[in-house]
Amino acid sequence: MAVFTDLSENDCAEIADAFRLGALTSVIGIADGDAETTFLFRAERGEFIVTLFETGAGPDDLEQAFRTMETLAAAGVPCPSTCRTETGAATIDVSGKLAAVVGFLPGSCAGEVTAEKCRSLGATTALLHHTLARRAKGRGSLLPTGAVHGALGRDNVFFVGEAVSGIINFRLRHDDVLVAELADLLVGWTAREDGMLVAELSRALLTGYEEVRPLLALERRSLPAFVMAATAASLAQVDRSAEVEVNAVRAHLSARALLEGGAS
Repeated sequence: MAVFTDLSENDCAEIADAFRLGALTSVIGIADGDAETTFLFRAERGEFIVTLFETGAGPDDLEQAFRTMETLAAAGVPCPSTCRTETGAATIDVSGKLAAVVGFLPGSCAGEVTAEKCRSLGATTALLHHTLARRAKGRGSLLPTGAVHGALGRDNVFFVGEAVSGIINFRLRHDDVLVAELADLLVGWTAREDGMLVAELSRALLTGYEEVRPLLALERRSLPAFVMAATAASLAQVDRSAEVEVNAVRAHLSARALLEGGAS
């Protein structure tokens, strides 16, 4: 576990008091990313995730993330409940670091990726896009744009059984072409090592998405190109640049087959 900041008993009491969690029964450090220290607080009011941000986070960033989660929760998107101080602040300063508190979410990371999980993920992402689109400004594109999560990888999505039970980590939320995030999902959740999309998984993810937000004709025509770009980007990030050209073309062809109803 990467713990950069230890919490003293006084620190824990300060957090519990500021966010009105009630009496603490236990505090447990949990494994998380490389830029935060995260704890599970068990308290009188329930279980909470407390995060101390080591670098790269400001109060405005976290306030935006909180507002996003509050908007999504009101629309039925499963995401952490937010905890605010008596004055409405999303964060406090503890040991020189920003601390934020959200409710504990049930579930765990996907493990085996199944068609039903992909369908649930597609539907949840579409609801997220639909909910936040009303608050996003267009960018002059013919393709629909809006707020996207920005990091819907396997570490940021929890499942109970085959259904999405929670989406976390909204700090990278930004406005983008919506179909670009859908392409990222297809590559991140349904692609094989050689770039081809697994037909059963990719079809289920797209079906779930379109059950909530049907794609425009232009989005469907554009999706294979975005899948190709997402494949190239993902390979470059893991130092597989030599495979980009071949695998990106395979991804493009399998995305076209998906939209035409063929097999990958």
